[in-house]
Amino acid sequence: MALKHVNAVIIGAGAAGGIVAKELAVAGLSVVLLERGKWYSPFECRKDDLRNQRVTALGSAFGPDDERYVRVFVDANGQEHLVRPSEGNYHNNAACVGGGTFSYGALAWRYMEKDFRMRSTYGAVEGSTLEDWPISYQDLEPYYEKAEWEIGVSGDDSKNVFRAPRNKPLPMPPMPPSREHQLLKDTAELLGLHPFDAPMLRNTVPYNGRGACMRCRWCVGFACEVDAKNGTHNTVIPKALATKNCELRTECVAKEILTNAQGRVTGVAYFDANDRLQEQPADLVVVSCSATESPRLLLNSKSQLFPNGLGNRNDWVGRNLQGHAYAGAYGLFDFDVYDDLGPGASVAVCDYNHGNPGLAGGAALANEFIRLPYNFSTIRPPGAPRWGAAHKEFMRKWFKRHTAVHGPVQEMPVFDSRVQVDPKVKDYWGIPVARLSGLNHPHTLEVAKYIALKAETWLKEAGAIQTWLKMPGRGLSGGQHQAGTCRMGNDPKTSVVNKYCQVHDVDNLFVVDASVHVTNGGFNPGLTIMAIAYYASDHILTTWKDRKFR
Repeated sequence: MALKHVNAVIIGAGAAGGIVAKELAVAGLSVVLLERGKWYSPFECRKDDLRNQRVTALGSAFGPDDERYVRVFVDANGQEHLVRPSEGNYHNNAACVGGGTFSYGALAWRYMEKDFRMRSTYGAVEGSTLEDWPISYQDLEPYYEKAEWEIGVSGDDSKNVFRAPRNKPLPMPPMPPSREHQLLKDTAELLGLHPFDAPMLRNTVPYNGRGACMRCRWCVGFACEVDAKNGTHNTVIPKALATKNCELRTECVAKEILTNAQGRVTGVAYFDANDRLQEQPADLVVVSCSATESPRLLLNSKSQLFPNGLGNRNDWVGRNLQGHAYAGAYGLFDFDVYDDLGPGASVAVCDYNHGNPGLAGGAALANEFIRLPYNFSTIRPPGAPRWGAAHKEFMRKWFKRHTAVHGPVQEMPVFDSRVQVDPKVKDYWGIPVARLSGLNHPHTLEVAKYIALKAETWLKEAGAIQTWLKMPGRGLSGGQHQAGTCRMGNDPKTSVVNKYCQVHDVDNLFVVDASVHVTNGGFNPGLTIMAIAYYASDHILTTWKDRKFR
């Protein structure tokens, strides 16, 4: 039996897809929202310190399932490896309603004005595809504001002298400072830095019918049982469903985007929860699957008109895969700095995002989320014991006396860091799997070293009696902050979508997620993904008429 025609199919119910579904449904369009994972409740996701560290041998707490999903990873030596979601080289993001917003740390950064003008600011970087965005911070500012107020952001960035202009303050105040926060804030001021309360997609007071954070230690990588961590699963998706214009279908795996003889999209072929192949006809399709799965879907959507995949006429789909090369430092103190007040991350500086001598870009620096004992067991200074009685003694002595400062270094995009579809390996449903390959640009590592040394200076000034650096390697960076594989641009020869996230040669096909990022900023990208989703939705609605675009 044929499925009923709808105005829009949105593939992926994460940070972007949930927002697009709500915006279109509220405007009166009929919407089907497809999600490959489940809609979990926090009570289905018990606080398991081992399994909830996102990537462990015990599985992926928020999907996808190891038994059905695999990828191929090509290492720096050209060796191919079949990897499961529980392995680091899979570069997993959550597969569930809400996507990564169900379990993220919830830092809610706006990118800076220069982050949209990296090529203009720094010039060409040899071996990199560094470029300006086709949109500016000013284009996104009202949509950043909408995300902050509708999804819900707390904090106070009024003391961040480097921030881009904003028209409205954050809707919720920051949390009272923890012991670690106060120590690092006071120290930063002594160093002449400009510390402030980091913005977070987290309720600090009751907001939009949900309660405030209870400040437990189980935050990043965990579901929130008091519903104080704000994602699309508990904000916009329920609003979309309440309109009765949106139908959410979970455990549905997209196979390909369907097109007609004229090259226009006609719908989506997908496997439903019972593994039956279905075809959902629609007037338009929005791909919001992540920067690894969105290019995979486009590349697997081949036809006579698009033999290399949709949007891939010029071989840019899947290129420029970026994450964040995290850099920072750890410190040990001769007094307790831990007081068990979550979530941990709270105080930040943006003094090193730009203007670093001889370097292109930089990173925000902040204290880290609480390192649970399982995490701390992997954090050791050079030469420290890693096993046996001496290891246990180190844990007992230093767990409450250590801290970490780090930041997401803005990576130089690289053309050959990429997502392809593997020519031989297929998943459980017979769909060619994602094939990941590439390396970090050498300049990214130069910036990372600079940022790590600044973090170490901050910790030493705070009284750390021993410090050591946290540095990224040359390996591909495409994990939780993956971006860049369906680049936004004005020139179809060097980008996949236009400035409205519309695929250049298919006017009723959109990619709306971090895939469209030209560069990934020196910040967690979550709020920018949300802002772009509001921005692209606005374009769809203002140009939509009589089941087609004007």
